[in-house]
Amino acid sequence: MPRPLRQRIFITGASAGLGEGMARRFAAMGRDLALVARRADRLEGLKKELLAEHPGIRVETAELDIDDVEAVATVVPELAGRLGGVDRFVANAGIGKGTPVGTGRPGPNRRVLHTNVIGTHASCEAAVELFRAQGSGHLVVISSVAGVRGMGGTRTAYATSKAADAILAEGIRAELLRDRATRRIRVSTVHPGFIATDINVGRRGAFTVDLDTGVDALVSAIEREPVRAYVPEWPWRPIAALFRVMPLRVSAKVGA
Repeated sequence: MPRPLRQRIFITGASAGLGEGMARRFAAMGRDLALVARRADRLEGLKKELLAEHPGIRVETAELDIDDVEAVATVVPELAGRLGGVDRFVANAGIGKGTPVGTGRPGPNRRVLHTNVIGTHASCEAAVELFRAQGSGHLVVISSVAGVRGMGGTRTAYATSKAADAILAEGIRAELLRDRATRRIRVSTVHPGFIATDINVGRRGAFTVDLDTGVDALVSAIEREPVRAYVPEWPWRPIAALFRVMPLRVSAKVGA
């Protein structure tokens, strides 16, 4: 069956990195956007840019820190209403600067876990509530190849959070499939590999792609609405498969 056109797209963490890149790509495709992030000034600048380059689209923005779960529950439906509804919700916001476990500095790890797990959960709660009311929609949860195996050093909390995000998405998908009334709601889990964004500073190896290449692969995957995607598909799908079976000492070096 042909996939429906997802005209109205909501993106969290849209002021930088993958979120900003996705906003630009979807705008170029003529889609209407609801964009949220903590940095309202950057969002307003992006909104002006997108409307100047693509005057036929609509762009709504709001300041939102997904750590504030009460604000998420309020801002998401309010912004969606301003756009006239949402057809696709991309739970993209996240942070990645952790510390090695047991070094006496747990604060950064707790912040990573709170934002990437609790904040993503709050975003999904708000999105799926909207989709249940509509009876349709497409939820996209941005996980990471880092969530396939445990990773040490500064990536331990980040990998943990992204594994949790993938399980969260799968659980939502399982729940929606149980009821005929919600089976039209699609759920996709996307695992980006190493893409040149701020979250990967200091971890850019031979498999890292530039931001434009990464965003192109990401948007292409989202448009297909798969259950699960790795981006870019090559080499990250086979690498992810290898991660699951190779000795931990080897996978830890690849993910370092």
